[in-house]
Amino acid sequence: MRDRLRAGAAVFNDGHYHAAHDAWEDRWLELAADSDDELLLHGLIQYSAAVYHARERNWEGAVGLAESAGEYLAGLPADYRDLRLEPIRSFLARLAADPEVVERRQAEEIEHEGTTPTLADIGFEPTAIAAVVLAEEFGYDEEPVGRARAYARQDLEAGEDDSRFITLLFDFVREDDHRGIIYRRLTDHVSRRRAREEDVDGLF
Repeated sequence: MRDRLRAGAAVFNDGHYHAAHDAWEDRWLELAADSDDELLLHGLIQYSAAVYHARERNWEGAVGLAESAGEYLAGLPADYRDLRLEPIRSFLARLAADPEVVERRQAEEIEHEGTTPTLADIGFEPTAIAAVVLAEEFGYDEEPVGRARAYARQDLEAGEDDSRFITLLFDFVREDDHRGIIYRRLTDHVSRRRAREEDVDGLF
């Protein structure tokens, strides 16, 4: 849960409002309805959607989502799961009353564990989640990114902290201007790793 929260917060705080919900959605769908965690993720998903619709000038959609997001988050403790919810709830109330507020000020950033996470400063697991989220958002094939994530995790478990897959995932998430080039390198490395695995499998 922590890694999902942090990944989604970083994606949101970097301004990828539409993509942020994907970091939370899979986990949200697994949760029991009306549990505190379900309410939290439901509220955050609708928060990101409300801001996205407001920025697209879909005022009616933004108002409805802001109101329902506020309702989902209303009963939770102010620091639930180490998230500062009060600033988010206040911004949602403001957004519901005046959706054009997003044209005058930035959406309230999500603070987690005393920091405002961004893609530039999150650790490996949140980065691995964000990589697949951003691949979908920017129209890249998610399959090689997902494989790179699996290989990076295998390498970490084997003590290979200098894994090329780890570096490529961090670069893919952080390097906006070079994401296409990094994606091509990542897919090349995935293809070579798969070919080696198939060669080994063919020996037995």
